[in-house]
Amino acid sequence: MPRKAREYPEEGEFVVATVKNIHPYGAFLTLDEYPGKEGFMHISEVASTWVKNIRDYIKEGQKIVAKVIRVDPSRGHIDLSLKRVNQQQRKAKLQEFKRAQKAENLLKMAAEKIGKNVETAWREVWVPLEEEYGEVYAAFEDAAQNGIEVLKGLIPEEWLAPLGEIVLSYVEVPTVTIDAEFEITVPKSNGVEIIKEALIRARDRANKENEVEVKFTYQGAPRYRIDITAPDYYKAEEVLESIAEEILRVIKEAGGEATLIRKEKRIKKIKRREK
Repeated sequence: MPRKAREYPEEGEFVVATVKNIHPYGAFLTLDEYPGKEGFMHISEVASTWVKNIRDYIKEGQKIVAKVIRVDPSRGHIDLSLKRVNQQQRKAKLQEFKRAQKAENLLKMAAEKIGKNVETAWREVWVPLEEEYGEVYAAFEDAAQNGIEVLKGLIPEEWLAPLGEIVLSYVEVPTVTIDAEFEITVPKSNGVEIIKEALIRARDRANKENEVEVKFTYQGAPRYRIDITAPDYYKAEEVLESIAEEILRVIKEAGGEATLIRKEKRIKKIKRREK
């Protein structure tokens, strides 16, 4: 079970918790990411409406996403709320929790490779990476995308090689896709061939860059759609600007006109598995 580097959660934090004991006035829950820590949820924090029977909303053994509303480390008290968690927050927290589980499994694999136990792996790798990146899986994504050397200086050298092999094999690197359209006209008998050649050259030149993919789609004269997939939004925008300049230059030299149409910006997250 993935755990946080901190001993106690912070007020306002969303946590994954397991319902331990239910009483008429509230429930006690164990915090999955904080070993040995329990929180209490008063019946008034279970739902926004009046609750007659708390068991109509939660059951023993059930995992829920709760919001931390008070923390008193001196007394060991942690107060939780279920009603203050909306669907979007619940979904985001569960996604974060699943990413932490993936990171934990990958770290265990690396630990086995170099003969380290789980506690050592947590102390030497998990804690420093969580402190630097906020979550360990984000560090693994960075390493998969930019090379394991980005973790150099954060974790002991002996971890770099085994972790590098594992993240390249198992970590899904997030990318973004943006799209736009070109209106292109070349008033010549071979205008279509000129346009086609300009698009192919621009696409092929852009695709030579690492981790960038460019696709053109004919939308019907005179429109052509472009989709650019890149490691991040800024790189995608940079490639689009470069392509636009090249297309506008070539078409203008051929006596035609080309206009880049920027629609409402749409960023779509896709996943790509690195092998």
